[in-house]
Amino acid sequence: MIDMNSNDFREYGKQLVDWIADYLDHPDRYPVLSPVKRGEIKSQLPPTPPTTPETFDDILRDFDNIILPGITHWNNPAFMAYFGTTGSLPGILGELLTAGLNVNGML
Repeated sequence: MIDMNSNDFREYGKQLVDWIADYLDHPDRYPVLSPVKRGEIKSQLPPTPPTTPETFDDILRDFDNIILPGITHWNNPAFMAYFGTTGSLPGILGELLTAGLNVNGML
């Protein structure tokens, strides 16, 4: 993916916010623990980076099909371990704002 203009950023950002909202509305549709075996994700990735830009839709599809199956889904209601830093919708928006400002929190 090449750099984008502000209109593309708005469009893709809305797609990602919708994706996150849908994910958080139904975290129980994913298994708590990843069923992926060691090396399975790597085996689905090309041996070299793409030589031409990929579309945002292709990147998001790869995320859904390759990366997401390898995730432990902490928001699943069946996740029974306590961890005091579970994400929240306001926290996600705060991280988006921080990323937009390119804040480097070093202290």
